[in-house]
Amino acid sequence: MGKILEAVNITKSFMNTKGKTLEVLKGIDLSVEENNIEVIIGASGAGKSTLLYLLSGLDKPDQGNVKIKGTDIFKLNDEKISKFRNDHIGFVFQFHHLLPEFTAAENIALPQMVKGISLKKATKKSEELLEAVGLSDRKDHKPAELSGGEQQRVAVARALANDPDIIFADEPSGNLDSKNSESLHQLIVDIKDKFGVTFLIVTHNPDLVKLGNVVHEIKDGKIFK
Repeated sequence: MGKILEAVNITKSFMNTKGKTLEVLKGIDLSVEENNIEVIIGASGAGKSTLLYLLSGLDKPDQGNVKIKGTDIFKLNDEKISKFRNDHIGFVFQFHHLLPEFTAAENIALPQMVKGISLKKATKKSEELLEAVGLSDRKDHKPAELSGGEQQRVAVARALANDPDIIFADEPSGNLDSKNSESLHQLIVDIKDKFGVTFLIVTHNPDLVKLGNVVHEIKDGKIFK
């Protein structure tokens, strides 16, 4: 087991409405081990989601670097970083972000087809992943026909579509009731064990925090363990 992600000296500032610079992240160093569930906690406004977006290459830091599987992602141009994300990274957000006009199976097939996988192969993989998340019987349903818990399960299956090395999750159960949250948390553990994928999760949910092999806390723009 080695490190799948290494971040060094990540800083990020934003301009507030009064034109004042607000330093949110003040030199974050963080590493994540392969096949772990690792959790980022911290008060509201501490920069948890900002950090997750930077670590996954969805946004760029003011300074610092991030290596995923040894690739320094901010040395890639925009096109290559998009390809890297599609090939190596999965995402699960608080709101599922499924495309409403497509079925569950089609939502999972799309990232595969972007990668160049044929419709036939992508459809087969989608069906296998829906089975893995317990939704085989919902493959032809569109998001509006699914419950909140089912939508998040489809989002987890979509995150797995291209066999990622790491899945970044931002408050994945934040929009669910306690029963569906518990079910989703168990699914994350099952997925980690079955697919050998690493999870890095931002959450306020104490039950999800308990599942973390490592808990990273953001406070005053720095990380504490």
